[in-house]
Amino acid sequence: MLQSGDSVNVIKDLKVKGSSVVVKVGTKVQNIRLVDGVGDHNIDYRIDGIEAMQLKSESVKKA
Repeated sequence: MLQSGDSVNVIKDLKVKGSSVVVKVGTKVQNIRLVDGVGDHNIDYRIDGIEAMQLKSESVKKA
């Protein structure tokens, strides 16, 4: 079960909307924040060098 503050690994390549950046498989995301009812995502996070972004929990596994 994921909780806010957990670290997760991305399990598939994810294209960032509006950018040419791709978050690669195996990228570790630290200190996630779980959100409810905001669009189609449920995880907010930040990776160094990239703005704050959102993920679906189906795209990650707990590290």
